[in-house]
Amino acid sequence: MSYHVLARQWRPKTLQEVVGQDHVVRALNNALTHQRLHHAYLFSGTRGVGKTTLARILAACLNCEQGVTAQPCGECSACVAVAAGRFMDLIEVDAASRTKVEDTRDLLENVPYAPTVGRFKVYLIDEVHMLSTHSFNALLKTLEEPPSHVKFLLATTEPQKLPATVLSRCLQFNLKRVPAERIATYLEQQLTTAQINFEPAALRLLGRAAAGSLRDALSLTDQALAFGDNRLLTDDVQTMLGSVAQAPLCDLIAALASEDAQAVFVTVQPLLEGGADYYAVVEDLLSVLHRIAVAQVVPERIDKTDPEAGRIQELAKTIAPETIQLFYQLGLHARRDLPLAPDPRDGFEMALLRMLAFKPVESLAPVPLESMPQHEPATAANPIALETPITASSDAVLELNPQNWSTYIKQWQLDGLVGNMLSHCILQRIDANTLFLHMDQAHAALLNRDYTRRIEQQVQEKLGKPIKLKISVSNITIETPAVSQQRQQCEQQQQALESLHKDPHVNTLRQHFNASLDERSVTINDAL
Repeated sequence: MSYHVLARQWRPKTLQEVVGQDHVVRALNNALTHQRLHHAYLFSGTRGVGKTTLARILAACLNCEQGVTAQPCGECSACVAVAAGRFMDLIEVDAASRTKVEDTRDLLENVPYAPTVGRFKVYLIDEVHMLSTHSFNALLKTLEEPPSHVKFLLATTEPQKLPATVLSRCLQFNLKRVPAERIATYLEQQLTTAQINFEPAALRLLGRAAAGSLRDALSLTDQALAFGDNRLLTDDVQTMLGSVAQAPLCDLIAALASEDAQAVFVTVQPLLEGGADYYAVVEDLLSVLHRIAVAQVVPERIDKTDPEAGRIQELAKTIAPETIQLFYQLGLHARRDLPLAPDPRDGFEMALLRMLAFKPVESLAPVPLESMPQHEPATAANPIALETPITASSDAVLELNPQNWSTYIKQWQLDGLVGNMLSHCILQRIDANTLFLHMDQAHAALLNRDYTRRIEQQVQEKLGKPIKLKISVSNITIETPAVSQQRQQCEQQQQALESLHKDPHVNTLRQHFNASLDERSVTINDAL
């Protein structure tokens, strides 16, 4: 007796059995119940989400011997033939292999003839976006006004490639990716019915690995059952997928957060020596980081049945949210760049080293300018100071002060990035040969020693004196030079508009020619 793969064994036979596409099922159910039948339906979505399955179910609903219904009997000759793939009036076409216009014309030659055994002649065209332009043109007229006994069911993974003339002639249903949790629940139901032993954690792994495709989930389940001798055990599924358990990943995240490089490499050593798929390990690491981030914001969303739920909660409380976000961002970059690394292991280790090397910038509480100390050093988070010794000649240089800082920045007209970065700083105070600056948190992404050195060089040139900079990051609530310039530009723009609205010549044009003033075209040419 031949074996049928799970994707065929468990393929839905009715609309009610379709998983994860409730919005499509509801629309089709109502249309069939009230006999509001369209002549052309387009099902779009990624692979394995049920496009062809829904089309075949719809064909059975249209041709069931009990009548057009949303719940076909499944027992009549038409329902049985559709399920077996041998219903004479269901014509399935793979557009990927029949792209020529001659193929489309041959297909359409039989459209005028009545169905052989069914109520409707149903044309199911899969991967319809593969048809040539001439094929679409040949199909258009028939697609718009087919005979009453003909229904077109189109399926595609790339609806954006279909001509607008085709889209406008179809009812369009966009099928969604099936959530991993929904896939795991579905597998649990089916495996329980089939009396197959499984571990819930194994099903969650399969659900995530399927990436929204139910067919992929069933194929992976078939493979896992073969690997595990008709059982689904978590360790077996992890080995098959090349993924790792959550426990060592939690240990890895804790070591990274504590900046313990020795512990990091001790933790990952078994993974590196065990032949793990590095791409899968990075994905699993990102998944755990995501769960920690969610637990920090919405703790009630933690899956209590997960054996690592307690550890996730612990990490969510002990690691700063910005650290988790930084690790996640670096992990995404590693996932993208891993194929470019000379060796996958090297690329994975470099990703971990980046996580150890970089720290999120901590922000200071907002400090009003008038409350800033004038003699004691500022409390600065993560200050960036240059190591180059600079000797000061005199404090006489420093007629520059916090109040006239914006004026100096405007007059200096510094080049490019240096001018831009300084315009987002405020001068806190001046001590001897040192300028203490606060940079706005929102513009601190490029702040590093190299740029700080360039800023210092240009400031020295403008002041004509040796000077040293200390720049710290802060949530600034007072007006920076950039904000000041923007405010002045807005004020000048508003004054220009008001002047134009009051201009007698403009008003004359309005009255006699029904003209209107396009305020967006009014620009200020003089630089502030």
